[in-house]
Amino acid sequence: MALNVLVLALALPAALALDNGLARTPQMGWNTWNHFGCGISQDTILSAAKALISNNLTSYGYEYVIVDDCWHAPARDPDTGAPVADPEKFPNGIKAVADQVHDMGLKFGIYSSAGTYTCGGRFGSLDHEEIDAKTYASWGVDYLKYDNCFNEGRAGTPKISYDRYANMSRALNATGRPILYSMCNWGEDGPWNFAVDIANSWRISGDIHDDFDRFDDRCPCTSILDCKLPGFHCAMSRIIDFAAPVGQKAGPGRWNDLDMLEVGNGGMNFDEYVTHFSMWALVKSPLILGNDVTDMSNETLTIITNDALIAVNQDPNGSPASRIWKHRLPEGGDLQLWQGSLVNNEFVFALMNTSPNPQTVNVSFTDVFVDQGPSYQSGTFTLYDLWQKDPSTGKWGLNLGEFSGGMPAVQVGTHQTKVWKAVPVSTGANRRRDWRDL
Repeated sequence: MALNVLVLALALPAALALDNGLARTPQMGWNTWNHFGCGISQDTILSAAKALISNNLTSYGYEYVIVDDCWHAPARDPDTGAPVADPEKFPNGIKAVADQVHDMGLKFGIYSSAGTYTCGGRFGSLDHEEIDAKTYASWGVDYLKYDNCFNEGRAGTPKISYDRYANMSRALNATGRPILYSMCNWGEDGPWNFAVDIANSWRISGDIHDDFDRFDDRCPCTSILDCKLPGFHCAMSRIIDFAAPVGQKAGPGRWNDLDMLEVGNGGMNFDEYVTHFSMWALVKSPLILGNDVTDMSNETLTIITNDALIAVNQDPNGSPASRIWKHRLPEGGDLQLWQGSLVNNEFVFALMNTSPNPQTVNVSFTDVFVDQGPSYQSGTFTLYDLWQKDPSTGKWGLNLGEFSGGMPAVQVGTHQTKVWKAVPVSTGANRRRDWRDL
C-alpha cells in the first residue's frame, strides 16, 4: 500500500501538466529580445529563420522563431478590438511572416503581456485574452510568450496570479490550435507551484543580463523562494542559484524557464558561456537563443551545437539536475556539484566553479550518487566528458574510461563548468532502479 501511494505521488505532477501535448522536452528556438530589443521588423525575423537553417541549427532541435515585444501597432483594431501589427515593421502583417516561417519548416512564436500594456509600452492582453488568442491562432502562431508588465496589481498571491494567467491558457486551448504557452511572470507568486497545469513553462526570475556574476540592485533577491521584487539585470550565475530549489517542480510539459540564452552577445567569455549553456541544459530550461544568429563566431556555434549537452536537455526522462552541494571559497565564489538522471539508467553530473581562481577538486561518487544509494556510490562507471570530442569520430563526449569511487584531482578553471555522463558498468548499479524511474 505504501509503495502504491509513493508511485501515485510521484506520477501526480505529470498528470497535472498542461494537457496540450506540447513541450514534452524543453522547447528550443530563437527570440528577438536579448539582442534586438524593440528594433525589429519582418526582415529581422525572416533573416533569423533563414540563418537557423543555413547554420544547420534546425538539425539540433532549434525550431521556434519567436517575435518578442514591440511588434504591435499603436492601437488595436478600432472595430473588432483585435491585435494589429505595426504596419511599418510588418507591412505584410504577422500572418504573412508566420506563413513564410512555416514554409521553411519552422514554428512561429509571438509575445504579449498579462497586463494593460507590454513591457515595451504596447497594448497588452489583460481582459482581451479571447480575441487575442483567436487572432494568434488565425495568424498561425505556435508559441506565446506571455509577460507580466502593467498587471494592474493582479498579483500578490498564487491564486490571483493563477487566475490571471489561466485566462489566457483557457483562451489558447479553446482555439483548437496547439500553441505552446510560455509564462513570463518572473517567478512572482511561485509559478512552479500554481502554473503546472496551465502553462508549458514559466520564468523563475527577473530578466537575465549578459554577465557572469555581477551583483545588481535591480535584481535584489538572494533567494527566489521569498523574492518580493524579481527585477531585472540578473547575472547568469545568480539565476542558476535561483533554479537550484525548484527543479523538483519541473518535468515533461512543464519546465522552469531560466530566461533566454545570452551565448554570443559578448558579455561573457568562452568558459562562462559554456557554463551558461551547460547549466541551462542540465536543469532542463528551454534553450531559446538570444543572439544574432545571422552573425555568429565559431565559438558561439561550438557552444550552441554541442549535441551531447542538447541530448541531456532533451532527455525524455525529463528529470532536471539537482545541486548536491555548494561550497563557498575564501577568495570569493563557490564550487558546486550537480547531478541528474537520464534514460537507460544513465546519469549526468557537473562541477561548476564560480570563483576567480582555478580549482582542483576530488569528486566523490558518494556525493554524486547520494540519491541513488550505496550500490551506485560503490559502483563502477564509464565516464564521458561532454565538453571534449572523441578524436576518432569528432563527436562530443570523449570516453575517459572506467572509474570507481570518484574522480581524483579534477581541474576546473575560473568560471568554468565540466560535465560528464556516467554509464554504470558494475552489475550492482545496473540492477538497481532509481526512484524517479518508478
